[in-house]
Amino acid sequence: MRRWSYAFVSFTYLPDAYFHSKFPNNFTLSACLSLVFLLQKSMALRSLPELAFRNIGSIFLPRILSSELKIKDQKNFHTSNINCKIEKWSDQNEWVYPPQKPGEPRRPAWVCHYRENIKYSPKQMWYVACLVRGMSVDEAIKQLSFVPKKGAVIAKEVIEEAQELAVKEHNVEFKSNLWVAESFVGKSVIIKGLRKHARMRFGVIHYRYCHYFVRLVEGPPPKHYYTPELTGNEKLEEYFSELRARKIHRTL
Repeated sequence: MRRWSYAFVSFTYLPDAYFHSKFPNNFTLSACLSLVFLLQKSMALRSLPELAFRNIGSIFLPRILSSELKIKDQKNFHTSNINCKIEKWSDQNEWVYPPQKPGEPRRPAWVCHYRENIKYSPKQMWYVACLVRGMSVDEAIKQLSFVPKKGAVIAKEVIEEAQELAVKEHNVEFKSNLWVAESFVGKSVIIKGLRKHARMRFGVIHYRYCHYFVRLVEGPPPKHYYTPELTGNEKLEEYFSELRARKIHRTL
């Protein structure tokens, strides 16, 4: 309350011509000061929280503040992260490699595709994305057809779109000769809402969105997509090699 009064009292050191130019409709300094003193003396406003005083001050502040300080187009003002450029994933399709040397094995074709702002939880979509890694395209589509989830339907559509894109634009001869090299999920915007509870309480609801990315590579799928676990003999050989590679500190 005192901070507001100090701000208005400081106006007394400014010339009268300034107030006549800034405050139209005969809204003079004396009227402004009297309004603040009346608000301070009111017992009802003292009992209200600081938010109530801000709301009351917002009625008179537009007359005082200049037009440069007002926020324009408040409907377009938000704080979500819009700087993440997911288009860079599809920009990899435009990469051009140098010509291969004679006798060098043929470089397999590949295509990147994605779908943005899917109304689905990223955590739920992660299970679907992990399911099809390392599978052939036909096997991935077949497996996703039997998963009763919304994310499985979306992932299936994205893989089919990438398969069609590989044949049309990337010179892939057979559409079945592809396998899923990469399949992962990215987090998109989160829209917050309110849910009404009992006793004048509210809960926050998070409406989550996600991005789905996939890369298809020409050729048969590998035998092991992830590094296979070592056998007993391989673990023993690794242990012996670590023992033989030991070195005493500060010696030759």
